[in-house]
Amino acid sequence: MDESKVVLPERLLEEKKPAKTKKQPKEPKEPKPAKEPKAPVAKREKAPNDVAVPIDPNSMFKEGFLKAVYAERPSKHVITRFPPEPNGYLHIGHSKAIAINFGFARYYGGDCYLRYDDTNPEKEEEKYFTAILEMVEWLGFKPYKITYSSDNFQKLYDLAEDLVKRGGAYVCHCSDTEVKKQRGEGKGLERYSCSHRDRPTEESLAEFRAMRDGKYKPRDAVLRMKQDMQDGNPQMWDLTAYRILEAEHHRSGDKWKIYPTYDYTHCLCDSFENITHSLCTTEFQLSRVSYEWLCDAVEVYKPMQREYGRLNVTGTVLSKRKIAKLVDERIVRGWDDPRLYTLVALRRRGVPPGAILSFVNELGVSTANTNIQLARFEQVVRRYLEQTVPRLMLVLDPIPVIIDNLPDDYLEEIELPFSPKDPAMGNHIVPFAKTVYIDRSDFREIDSKDYFRLAPGKAVGLLKVPFPIKATSFKKDESTGFVIEVHATYEKPEEGTAFKKPKTYIQWVASSPKHDSPIKAEVRIFSSLFKSENPDSAEGGFIADLNSHSEEIYPNAMIETGLNEVRARAPWPEKEGEKAVKDEKADAPSLGAHTGEAAATKSSTAARPETVRFQGLRVAYFAMDTDSVDGKIVLNRIVSLKEDSGKA
Repeated sequence: MDESKVVLPERLLEEKKPAKTKKQPKEPKEPKPAKEPKAPVAKREKAPNDVAVPIDPNSMFKEGFLKAVYAERPSKHVITRFPPEPNGYLHIGHSKAIAINFGFARYYGGDCYLRYDDTNPEKEEEKYFTAILEMVEWLGFKPYKITYSSDNFQKLYDLAEDLVKRGGAYVCHCSDTEVKKQRGEGKGLERYSCSHRDRPTEESLAEFRAMRDGKYKPRDAVLRMKQDMQDGNPQMWDLTAYRILEAEHHRSGDKWKIYPTYDYTHCLCDSFENITHSLCTTEFQLSRVSYEWLCDAVEVYKPMQREYGRLNVTGTVLSKRKIAKLVDERIVRGWDDPRLYTLVALRRRGVPPGAILSFVNELGVSTANTNIQLARFEQVVRRYLEQTVPRLMLVLDPIPVIIDNLPDDYLEEIELPFSPKDPAMGNHIVPFAKTVYIDRSDFREIDSKDYFRLAPGKAVGLLKVPFPIKATSFKKDESTGFVIEVHATYEKPEEGTAFKKPKTYIQWVASSPKHDSPIKAEVRIFSSLFKSENPDSAEGGFIADLNSHSEEIYPNAMIETGLNEVRARAPWPEKEGEKAVKDEKADAPSLGAHTGEAAATKSSTAARPETVRFQGLRVAYFAMDTDSVDGKIVLNRIVSLKEDSGKA
């Protein structure tokens, strides 16, 4: 790895920040600001707290669309449902559906079902059922009951026979091409009815039973609802209710040869579970007519369906097919690769569930689809972490600094706060010794006037260390040209001499065998997986838009010993589904890079590695990765620091 180029660009940005911080306060409330007003500086100190005032977590239910939905049908006992198809891993867009359905029920003191819409055995796998429940619980919600559409297969079939007997359905033998023609081929052409539509009821009933008994092959026959082919809504053009599938179901085995469609199943299962408010995305807005039509046709209780705009994020891909391609071609580690935006990937990256809920809540809910840049999502995560995780010193690319005028056995214990803004997080002790490690980017061989960190003949402060150090010399590896050692002096002023405060302070980690310091780690710095805001529109497809620098690895990073206490006190923060059993550890393995399968964990409530979160002072926010094992710590960058927080 080319150590000379890593991280330096980020540090160079920080060099300019002192100038920026002087300019930004030039907007004081006074009409005639002085060049260096004191009041704005004090105000700037308070800014992070002002920014992080939490938004009411229930605001999206108290106003706007969801408030109107409840007002339309007030209920003493609200019942909702979250009905995912168990054919893939949930992504960031699903977090909105989870938050709305579970949150709406919780806000009104009701209940929310987790219902697996398992009506397509050809695509369903057990690993998806497990992962979906894990994500719901991780976000802090507990299903009232876990149900399956397949629980109702017999009841659904009986109602289908009843619909046929009522003259509301018929068996059709048309090909897919013929059905498209009947529907005007989606081009506004004249629509017409299937020739089987008016067959005798007894004949359709017999044919439907023949479908059930396996006398037909897939696509030879389907049961279609007799709706209104002349209606302007495509969802009324005699939708399919049952089709034949030659696949064994994960719950019912080979009992059934026919399986109900979503259009037939969804509204009836809502009815069976007495759902009061069936909340779904606007892609199902046209389906509301057929939803209500079917409930009326078989004379069952009719829930109220209402639709909200879906959540999309730009700069990534969420399609199961596309992510599967990335996994299969080993471009990413698996479905939980921290560069992806599946929920399992965001969890592994270290994004707290509370940050995701804050993101959804801040966006609000309306009927408009929401397209959000990744930068906005990361800003919410950053603001959340700012108030909820401790601070530690971490050095990505360490070089040793030997302080020559300190004794070999010199050792000083320095007390550091875990958070300067939250005393409740407490303090911890770190050693300061003759040898300390600083980041390679914090040292220059040649000094310049606009450079404020360590250089020959220049002093720099070490965070929380009483006095600065001044570089006196350095050594280089002749084969690589890299600096491998810096020598310095501890600039403790003589008694009676004024202390000159350095212009800059940098993070450091001391070498102290007594304290098992430093702690070594591999650090993975993740950036966007794609180069553009719309990878799908890139010439050559989304694969051609891949960012070759989406991951940088620092194999020899060092962390201060405060990490031990941070690990012991995890999760950070202890909220939502991470209210963990602290004396219990989960195995929490990575999802297989090629198969995407998750191994079982000891407890869904046990503290997982990614709940060990902290801010690496002057670097970024980090979390432990599930690749961490005894003797090797692996850290993921969750998000970078704010632009104006180069100083801790």
